[in-house]
Amino acid sequence: MTTPQPSLDDIDNKILALLMDDARLPVATIAKRVAIARTTAIARIASLEKKGVIAGYGLRLHQDLYQPAVRAYVGIVIDARHSAAMIKALGTLPEVETLCAVSGTIDYMLTLRCHSTGELDRLLDQVGAIDGVRQTSTSIILSKRIDRSPV
Repeated sequence: MTTPQPSLDDIDNKILALLMDDARLPVATIAKRVAIARTTAIARIASLEKKGVIAGYGLRLHQDLYQPAVRAYVGIVIDARHSAAMIKALGTLPEVETLCAVSGTIDYMLTLRCHSTGELDRLLDQVGAIDGVRQTSTSIILSKRIDRSPV
């Protein structure tokens, strides 16, 4: 059974967009930007928290100070019967930031973070050597232009 999705209106979406850009934004500022009363903004945010739309708040460190020198997206094509073993193997690598199953010509999208291109090269060799991996395609991340990812 699937969990019903909470219905969000335009005001909720505007509030969420503001909070994703800056979760510390004062409620008065949110209310002003969305053109609603401060008490309405407080009630809307509380409702979004209660519904589980807002699951929590966290900390994101400055990209230039925290992020390792090299981050890359790696598209992986794999024999389906090896997926579970690949996921387990990648889970042991501390440099793996995310692994997502995707649709299209690739099967998985991996995000790696490391300190040098030499380390990235070594990691790509490890990924390519995992049983069932047929092909990888790598793009080094140069910069983030928009980041609304949850913390």
